[in-house]
Amino acid sequence: MGGEEEAIDQASAARRERLRALRAAKELLSTPDSDQPSDASKQDRKLPNMKFRNYLPHDKQLQEGKLAPVALPKFEDPVVVAPIEPQKAEDPFLNIAPKKPNWDLKRDVQKKLDKLEKRTQKALYELALEQQREKEASEAEDVMVES
Repeated sequence: MGGEEEAIDQASAARRERLRALRAAKELLSTPDSDQPSDASKQDRKLPNMKFRNYLPHDKQLQEGKLAPVALPKFEDPVVVAPIEPQKAEDPFLNIAPKKPNWDLKRDVQKKLDKLEKRTQKALYELALEQQREKEASEAEDVMVES
């Protein structure tokens, strides 16, 4: 069993060495080089200009970045720009009455008028038949009275 403990000790020693190497590499990366600016010089650098179109900040330094509102170009309507031609002066009394004043009434009542026309024709036919029967009956009576 002594061989197993030695293998575990060697594995743990190798792991410790790797961790030490990783820590050393991390420290090298985190240390600033001479060409990179330090923390104090980072603050001295000028911040990017901020531009505010629709917002007025409360901070005095930021208010300098407020932009003037955009001025839209004036829209010229081509229809309005064209000169308006004068219209002929018409006599207002000529156009008082509509050309067909009953067109909507005829449209709305046409079905009912068609029904009434059929009934009227039927009633006239029946009256004509009745008159003819009366005429034939009176002629028949005249023929009987004469005989």
